[in-house]
Order: sequence, then C-alpha cells, then structure tokens
Amino acid sequence: MPVDSTHPEYDASDKAWSRARVVIAGEDAVKRAGVRYLRRLEEQSDDEYAAYKSRAAFFNATARTADGFVGMIFRRAPFLRLPGASLSAGQALAAFVRDVDMRGTTLFSYAKHVVTEVIAVGRAGTLVDWEDEVEDRVYLSAYAAENILNWRVERVNGRNVVTLVVLREEVEAARAGAGPAAADADEFEAEPVEQIRVLRLGRSRRENGAGQRRVCECEVEIWRRDDGGNRRPSRRNWRLVATRSPRRRGRPLPALPFVFHGPGHSRPAVDKLPLADLIAVNLDHYRLDADYKHGIHFTALPTAWVSGFDKNASLRIGSSTAWVTETAGATAGFLEFTGQGLTTFERAMDRDERLMAVLGSRLLAAQKKGVGETSDTIELRSSGENSILSALALSVGESLTQALRWACWWNSTEEIPEQIGEDQVWVRLNTDFSTQGLAADQLAAVVAAWQAGALQDAALQEILRKGEMLPDGLSAPDAAKAGGGVRPGEKVNA
Repeated sequence: MPVDSTHPEYDASDKAWSRARVVIAGEDAVKRAGVRYLRRLEEQSDDEYAAYKSRAAFFNATARTADGFVGMIFRRAPFLRLPGASLSAGQALAAFVRDVDMRGTTLFSYAKHVVTEVIAVGRAGTLVDWEDEVEDRVYLSAYAAENILNWRVERVNGRNVVTLVVLREEVEAARAGAGPAAADADEFEAEPVEQIRVLRLGRSRRENGAGQRRVCECEVEIWRRDDGGNRRPSRRNWRLVATRSPRRRGRPLPALPFVFHGPGHSRPAVDKLPLADLIAVNLDHYRLDADYKHGIHFTALPTAWVSGFDKNASLRIGSSTAWVTETAGATAGFLEFTGQGLTTFERAMDRDERLMAVLGSRLLAAQKKGVGETSDTIELRSSGENSILSALALSVGESLTQALRWACWWNSTEEIPEQIGEDQVWVRLNTDFSTQGLAADQLAAVVAAWQAGALQDAALQEILRKGEMLPDGLSAPDAAKAGGGVRPGEKVNA
C-alpha cells in the first residue's frame, strides 16, 4: 500500500466533508460545483443551464448557524488552569498560551479555530511538537479532517493506543530558477510542496529491575513525491526524505503527540457531522429556489398572442402603437399564468426554511416570547439544542486539555503525559448559553453562603461567572478586594 493510502472511515466521510466545505463557503462555491448540487433540466444547453443556475439564490443558513454556534461557545473566554508561575513549566505555559503555533496565535484563537472545524466537518487534529533549532519550545500544528489520511489503534499493555497517524502537509519551497545551480532558486517566489508525515509508535522490550517490559517509542517519517521528471507523477511515487525519533530529556516519546478533536469524543473514529441534516435541507432549498425562479422567469410576464395577422409583420407592444389588420375575424390577447404550480414551490421552500430554523437551534428564527410564557419556559424550550452544543463544547474542551497537557509535559519532569492531572492543567469551554443572570434573591443567597463559609472561593467564582456577575479572568477574592467587598466570616452592616 502507498503511504498516502486512506482509512476506510476517511473514504466514507470524504464526500460529506467536501459538501460541508462547499455549503459553508457560500453561494459562489455552491454554484461553481455546478451539476454536483443542481442538476440540469432535461435537454438544457450549456447557456440555458448557466441562466438557470444564475437565477437561483443560495440562502446560506448553514454558515449562519455555524457562526452562531461558535459565537455562543465563545461568548465567554475559555477557562484555563495552568501550573503556578513559580514553576518552570508554569512560566513556559504562560508564554505558550500567548503564542501556541509560533505564528502569534493565542490559545483562545486556536481553540476557536478547532471549534469552527469541529462544527463544520465534525473533525480536526492537533500535533504537539518541539522546535529545537531556533526557539527551543513546544508548539501546536492544526490539521483539517481532510489532512488526517490514516490511523491505527492497537491494544498495547492493556489499553487502546493510537499506533499510527498519517498526515498530509504543505510546505513552502523556493521556486527553482532556470539554471541548474541551487543559487538560481527564486527567493521571492515560493511554491507549495506536498508531503506526508507519518507518526509511528514502535515497540521494543527493555530490561528493568523486575525483568523485561514493553516500551513504546514514537518515530516520525517525512515523505515527498518523487516525480522523476514526470509532470504527472504516479500516486505511488513517494520517497522517504527524513526519519527521526523525537526525544524529550534524552528519552523517546512514549506515545504519539497527536490529539483528535470531535463533537462527541476525542477518539480517532470519525463522528457524524453536527450540521449534516441542516446541510441536506439547505441544498434542497437551493434546488427548490432554482426551479421556482425558473418558473417565474417563464410565467410571470404575460405573453402576447395574435391570430389573423401577417406572419412577417413586426408588432410592437406599447401605448404608442396599434395592431391593425384587414383580416376578418383576427384577434389578439395575452397568455397569463393562473395555476397553483409555483405556489407548491413556495410552500416547499417555506417548509425547508422552518426545518432549517429547527435544525439550526432556532438561530434562524426570532425567539419571541409567547403570551404568558416566562423566561424559564424559553430556556426549557431551547435546552435540547443547547445540550447538543454543550456536548460539543465539553468534547473539544477535553481534547484541548489533552493538547495542553502534552505542552506541559514537554516542559515538566513527569515520565508520561498522563501523569499531569486536572490539578495542574485543564481547558474548559463555555457550556452556559443562557443570557439570564442571577436574580437578586439568588445573588443574596450565594453571597450569604460564601460569607458563612459554606462556599469556597473557587465555587463562588464559578457561580458568579456563570451568572455573568464576574468578568472573565477575575477571581472572586480579587473582585471583592477591588470593590471593597467582604471576606468569608465577615459581617455586613445593614
């Protein structure tokens, strides 16, 4: 098998990913796809099909819904826990979250990118690597679903472990000049070079005090196309150009430093696209709109007809001209559409728009409060959609935590990344999509419990933040200090 062979789940999902990318890209991308999403009518010429397609309008409910989901999750900044600044790992991570990929991307922006990918196609990946040539630091590399070509999970030491990940990459190289010398390379123009990165987990046996034990070691291979001067290289023409064994503190990595992101889990298995149903209805709406506009184009304007006039006569329509004939019994009139055919299209499009509003968690329809409907009722009505979005936020938060633990492990002394627990590092994305704050009586009860010592500072901070009473990044004790507040056990004068 060639190195760019794809996993069966990749092959089964590739079309769905491509469809999602095109739909989210918008009308121009959908129309460029042509007959892929809008079939020709019978016996339509190229010009007729081009006119048929141009009359249609693509209402991009999918992109609007995806943007709304991302906005709801990042209505509040992600919550982070990092090692203390007194530790070397804490200092390194404090700098790391301000630039996670050596391109100036903050952890907040990187998390937003990952969530956007997961909402769009249900999958993304993160490689956690160490740059040891210039900056000597850990960094993240993001991979789209289409670039995670292959993977393998095996049972190792009683656990399911990812033992193979194949990634497609594009790197820039200076365009070669006309001369044979390397000096002829054009430093001002770069061309993309496709390469494949293979992460492989090798296994060996080593002696220790208790006998032999099985040890896993990460190995990395870089493959590039070898066209041999052929402009159309074979799919199998790949050449191994580099092999290395990443090491941390002189020891090989015990696992593959790659993290999968998905809407329901962080395992390698491909999950369903969160917006798959919405995308299907969105494309159906586009096709209905094309037929509706096609019908309007040919039936909306009345069409003149005559009988008994000279066939070679030029008859103009307008108040300044008259149609005159000497033929007895000649007549004229207009043909007008009076049937219900177009109304059927209107009803079908209205139905699709209602379906998209439901599938898009009502982000496409106004949230109007009915007569006698309380705010709690509205919250209950939307809790089903919020639970789906909450599950996605929890899943991506968990996978981002894994990536952050790898980054911490590169800078710490623990033997394996799993030894870095939640007491040191975690990332949590917002799962509270309600716009309701704490009511006055609820706030009074919470503060009273905190003053009595029944609530710890961390619990108070979480409650106030969820109730939108505390700015992100400010702790409850800091807020109390800044506002002259009270500490637990202190009395408040009435």
